Amino acid sequence: MNDVPKQLFIGGKWLDAEAGATMPVDDPATGEILCQVADAGPEDARLAEEAAVAAQEEWARTAPRARSEILRRAYEIILSRTDELALLMTSEMGKPLAEARGEVAYAAEFFRWFSEEAVRIDGGGYGVLPDGRNRMLLTRRPVGPCLLITPWNFPLAMGTRKIGPAIAAGCTMVFKPAPQTPLTSLALAGILREAGLPDGVLNVVTTSRADKVVEPILRGGRIRKLSFTGSTQVGRILLAQCADTVVRASMELGGNAPFIVFDDADLDAAVDGAMIAKMRNMGEACTAANRFFVHSSVADEFAARLAERMGALVVGPGTQDGVDVGPLIDDAGRAKVEELVADAVGRGARVLVGGATPDGPGRFYPPTVLAGVDPGSRLMGTEIFGPVAAILTFDDEDEVIRAANDTPWGLVGYVFTAGLDRSLRVSERLEVGMVGLNTGLVSNPAAPFGGIKQSGLGREGGRVGIDEFLEYQYLAMPVK
Repeated sequence: MNDVPKQLFIGGKWLDAEAGATMPVDDPATGEILCQVADAGPEDARLAEEAAVAAQEEWARTAPRARSEILRRAYEIILSRTDELALLMTSEMGKPLAEARGEVAYAAEFFRWFSEEAVRIDGGGYGVLPDGRNRMLLTRRPVGPCLLITPWNFPLAMGTRKIGPAIAAGCTMVFKPAPQTPLTSLALAGILREAGLPDGVLNVVTTSRADKVVEPILRGGRIRKLSFTGSTQVGRILLAQCADTVVRASMELGGNAPFIVFDDADLDAAVDGAMIAKMRNMGEACTAANRFFVHSSVADEFAARLAERMGALVVGPGTQDGVDVGPLIDDAGRAKVEELVADAVGRGARVLVGGATPDGPGRFYPPTVLAGVDPGSRLMGTEIFGPVAAILTFDDEDEVIRAANDTPWGLVGYVFTAGLDRSLRVSERLEVGMVGLNTGLVSNPAAPFGGIKQSGLGREGGRVGIDEFLEYQYLAMPVK
């Protein structure tokens, strides 16, 4: 950790924030401060924006193969430093080291994937137009300087998922990571510099004052693209700011994922899937299963099996051997989970396991299973973002689909059933951008990630992920 830069990265240089301002980074397992990092202000934001704008023209002219090779080298460097990057993430975010190592591999894969996409950009169109007067040539070019904003829950992967396609497309960037997890992002900037990324292409501003940094950039008229991952509430604010200068925006926002178990489901597979969909990252994921709808004929057995598996998980600091569940990110996050569980219990829910905050330091909360949850409970209408599985029962397919779709969000849904017809029918009727069919894991760099309704705009990853950073240009040429 001592080797990780603690300054801003602007124009290829490590710089202190204006007036030398700093902010603390703490360990959620203990609450103790790990270090201080630069806390950017409006002037730092202006410098970062200027650096990105100044570098854009030359970077856009860089050969696709050169951009590809930079990403490929960065991919290899990340993998070679798996253990140190994993420890860094665990220290500032809390997830167990095993999960952190998994994130390193996942994050690196975005760089490998987009290194291959960089050399496959084409316009996809050439020919004589229907009236016969002109030929049409379609080309694609970088959208221009981008502002990238990432959350704290997957500090490395959320960075590479945005930076990878921006580099591949030929865009420069101002990158603002979450204030809770700046160290991983600063380490990533150092890796890209080592991989040969030119000065000014990536500029990193760490800050506790997001409004003072982000709004001037969006309203300034020189940033042409915003890519944001975070809450729907903040996303609405940013969209309003983008409107002033018509900044192109892609957003991965909140989720409220239904997890549906039908009476013909393989319960072993369903419980395995539930453990992944609920407990990945301590439940602090937008893809986390939030509402469990289980057919009444199998609900008791499913709940008992899930409670047994959840109760066997070891809670503790992510750096300790054998730990399955680390701390939540901060006191506010844990307090939210406590309040949601208390509300559900107050409405009649039964606690099968967990449900009580442990004494001692750190932001720990035990894996919890609630049965008999009232549909009006607050946790049914908000992201829990913690290790709590709330189970309701159903008897009718139409009934459960209506309940699953009764939310303003539509990121992902999970369906467990043995019938092919039902698998396709239910998946098609769910109002979500992604479906996990008999699986609890949907995220993959080769697949388009994103949702509908208030879960966002656009897609990240997959073959379409680079499209968010490219513009079409149409050339008309007379036929002579």
